[in-house]
Amino acid sequence: MSKWMLWMLLTALTGRPLLSLALVIAAVFLLDRFTFRFLPSPLRVIGRWRRAGQLERQLLANTHDRRARFELAELRVGRRKYAQAVEILRPNLEAGDDDVDTLFLLGVAYLGAGEVAKGELLLDEAAKLNADYRMGSIELERGRLRLAHGDAKGAVEALERFVKGRHGTVEGRVLLAKALDKAGRDADAALMRDEAWKDYVAAPGFQRRRERMWAWRARPSRPITYAAIALVVLVLGFQAVSHLSPAEPYTDPYSAGMDEDLPE
Repeated sequence: MSKWMLWMLLTALTGRPLLSLALVIAAVFLLDRFTFRFLPSPLRVIGRWRRAGQLERQLLANTHDRRARFELAELRVGRRKYAQAVEILRPNLEAGDDDVDTLFLLGVAYLGAGEVAKGELLLDEAAKLNADYRMGSIELERGRLRLAHGDAKGAVEALERFVKGRHGTVEGRVLLAKALDKAGRDADAALMRDEAWKDYVAAPGFQRRRERMWAWRARPSRPITYAAIALVVLVLGFQAVSHLSPAEPYTDPYSAGMDEDLPE
């Protein structure tokens, strides 16, 4: 059921469109917090937005502030504004910053912006400096962006290297399963999803919270079931409230008696 239909149903039950809209928004947000976590945290979004503004002002005052450029480009990549990240960070590389952090971030930005050759070259250079950078993040991002650009075979190669190097990664296995699907290897993809779910179940609590979204992508029937249960409970609750009889208005018996004695 779409959010539009849910709003119409709640409006019919409560008779208050604005209240129903607020309840739908609250229900969607709470359901996401306890299940998918697709929606970003409002406080985190506001914090990143404010920090980006501060960094932009710093660069206006000092265009040679490389640290501010790097951090702002990192925020742009996090928002998938890859072309902007390239324009922000490229001057750092031209100025001589060839450390693994800069090469990795700029490589990801180039790949995301569609400049595959430049992105792959920079990631290769970063891997030469530190092949296990951030526990294999070079291969993870390489595989993710190859998959986004339709290179299923290349994505499988990169993600297989990542999964081999980082044991227990639910995200890596789910992405690899998606790449295997795209490559026409359905049986291998199904097996990889099963392994992703097993890794999720065996993981400690903090890791399960971090990879919950990826685990439910491995088993999409789980969140659909939870969402259906939550929707049924919500609708039944509003039906119960709507059937409660409204309280009768208070009437002063003395005033009522006086009204009856008044002459016509």
